[in-house]
Amino acid sequence: MDTEEHYHQVNGMTLHTVEAGDKEGEPILFLHGFPEFWHGWKNQFSFFAQRGYRVIMPDQRGYNLSSKPPGTRPYCLQHLVADIVALISRLGNRKPILVGHDWGGVVAWQLAMHHPQLLQQLVIINMPHPDVFHQTLKKNIVQMARSSYAAFFQLPFLPEWLSRIFCFALLERSMLKSSKNGAFSKEDMDAYKRAWQQPHALTAMINWYRAYKYNTLSSAGMIDLPTLLIWGKQDRYLLPQMAQQSIDRCLNGKLVMVEDATHWVHHEQPQLVNTHIHQFITRHYTGKGG
Repeated sequence: MDTEEHYHQVNGMTLHTVEAGDKEGEPILFLHGFPEFWHGWKNQFSFFAQRGYRVIMPDQRGYNLSSKPPGTRPYCLQHLVADIVALISRLGNRKPILVGHDWGGVVAWQLAMHHPQLLQQLVIINMPHPDVFHQTLKKNIVQMARSSYAAFFQLPFLPEWLSRIFCFALLERSMLKSSKNGAFSKEDMDAYKRAWQQPHALTAMINWYRAYKYNTLSSAGMIDLPTLLIWGKQDRYLLPQMAQQSIDRCLNGKLVMVEDATHWVHHEQPQLVNTHIHQFITRHYTGKGG
């Protein structure tokens, strides 16, 4: 499947995207998480492009070939959300289906809460509703421990240095040890390392964590959009009980728990994930524009 690269001037910066499929097709927008980039959707783009969708996969702010503004505050959620709002405006009056994983899921939840009129449907992979995560993190000591790496990322300089040494061994090991065997190939890891080698990329990626304390967007609210939540139950970072609590915040939601999968379920069981997404979005397709 052929892909196209584009550079969009949005929200005062440049977003690099890889796109595929019919330019007039129904848009489906995929948002990656940490420490991935557009390549994280390698198992999804051909599936949906071949079915007539216009697949759009940005490198989010700070990642790979997109802009990496200096400092911490440019990575606040309000800026990350504004990037995607501006990108969606490039679609004209076509509302995309929005798919987000990990930090991409954080951005997607916020878009669904604060800009629902821009979206057709929402698909989240292994990321709880922001308020569910916030409340769980405050009260549950197990989730506190699982999220302790985020506290480490608050330190200056050291996280970047440790992530970079020995050819990014720390990042590579974290991905391989938290996933099922075979989820990531050597070619995948080579692609990730090329993205991590981009100037200022590691600091920009980690700044997503450092900037979270400056977030001014509300994390509370019900989701009115048709919402599919896919959750790999063996996620070592996120407690599985947050999945049901999250879908309970959706007025029109469906939860798919994948028992034998981790945080990286879309890499481990791509056929299953793609089928669930396709069935869901087909069932809820409205065909309405802006």
